Amino acid sequence: MILAKLAYKSLLNRRASVLLTLFTIAISVMLLLSIERVRIDAKSSFSNTISGTDLIVGARTGDIQLLLSSVFRIGHTNNGVSWKSYEYITSQRGVKWSIPISLGDSHKGQAVLGTTLDYFSHYRFAKKQNLTFNKGHPFAAINEVVLGSEVANKLGYKLNDSIVISHGMGNTSFHHHDDNPFKVVGILNPTGTPVDKTLHIPLAAIDLIHGGKASLEHEHDGHNNLVGHPKQITAFLMGFKSPLYTLQIRRNINQYKPEALLGIMPTVTLKELWEMLAIVEKILLLFSAVVVLVSLLGMLTTLLANLSQRRRELAILRSVGARPWHLFTLISIESLLTTLLGCLVGSVLYYLVIFSASGYLQSHAGISVNITILSYYELGLIGVIMAAGFIIGLIPATRAYFYSLSDGMSIKA
Repeated sequence: MILAKLAYKSLLNRRASVLLTLFTIAISVMLLLSIERVRIDAKSSFSNTISGTDLIVGARTGDIQLLLSSVFRIGHTNNGVSWKSYEYITSQRGVKWSIPISLGDSHKGQAVLGTTLDYFSHYRFAKKQNLTFNKGHPFAAINEVVLGSEVANKLGYKLNDSIVISHGMGNTSFHHHDDNPFKVVGILNPTGTPVDKTLHIPLAAIDLIHGGKASLEHEHDGHNNLVGHPKQITAFLMGFKSPLYTLQIRRNINQYKPEALLGIMPTVTLKELWEMLAIVEKILLLFSAVVVLVSLLGMLTTLLANLSQRRRELAILRSVGARPWHLFTLISIESLLTTLLGCLVGSVLYYLVIFSASGYLQSHAGISVNITILSYYELGLIGVIMAAGFIIGLIPATRAYFYSLSDGMSIKA
């Protein structure tokens, strides 16, 4: 305890250089924990985007391209699926439900999705959670629209507002459908998925706003769907009564003769997508590890630089009875205290950064960040930093030990 007190007072006496070292370690710890939290939650957000869907069917492209375009609204497919093929495939034995989706329009940079009421009944995210309404209800007429939470918040829309859809995805719109405005009748609760950035309109409305002959059709499957008679859709989601049907119908879809279609299992494709991004994970982890290493080397440099200036101080300690191992322990405790304080300050900074950036990450990157207590994994990372700081502190501690011996002030036991 006496050595610990002495180490604490010694750090206070050199507070300027110690604070600089402590701040460097704190920044590196904050960066390491933040990168790891974003990495883990990004992976979780990707996995939670769609849940409980057995197959996604679209034009034959690539598995990842179909997933990105139909679920994440990233990119687009050159071809679609004919309505005739959709009706044939979804009428097969074992199909529990299906959701047709039509993309290609937008509103102020936000994607517009044409679908049916089955979308609100069967679409799942994050471990099979249902879509729920913050305000209003699903569309019940051809000119009604349901907004994702971010669309409503970002653009300031409320119930009964009028919205004009534009042709074209993203911020590039080639034509505004001013003659067919839509009325906001529902706003969904946040999901942390692309649903939040999407406007949902009846599938029949897609045909209407593009000059087709739209009509309201009542299907007798427990829902009154606003389907119309579309010629083509972008893709459709399917759920089956048994996993055996999933594999069988997927094989039939991939061998479908009338048109080139592709059926993908979203859970498998999401895993493949994340494996492609594994190199990014490793680079981020390496970057944060290098920052931590540089900060610890900075601490080592500071301790070694101060050691020469403290030689007189060490000699005085030896003259009052301190032994070489006392000085070794003193310097080791100083480095350990500096690392510990740096980790504590870094953890506080980490929570401040995550709390401040969580909204931005949610709205701009679709990453839902969980602000929770440090996990065992994160505590393990801090433990590794503490161990590394202690090991690095042994270097100046060893030099202090031999300094005391070379001063010729050894005291015999």
